Amino acid sequence: MAKKSVASLQTGSKRLTKAIKMVKSPKTGAYTFVESIMPPEAVSDFLKKK
Repeated sequence: MAKKSVASLQTGSKRLTKAIKMVKSPKTGAYTFVESIMPPEAVSDFLKKK
């Protein structure tokens, strides 16, 4: 499962997007959230990675 936040951040002339992914721990089975700030083009690759 993946969850994406549609929050855009402006820093100077660069446009950045904050992406949030829900990851299931193989040990405990609990879900955790992984956050990352990146260019909008890299969001789909971030969400596809396990």
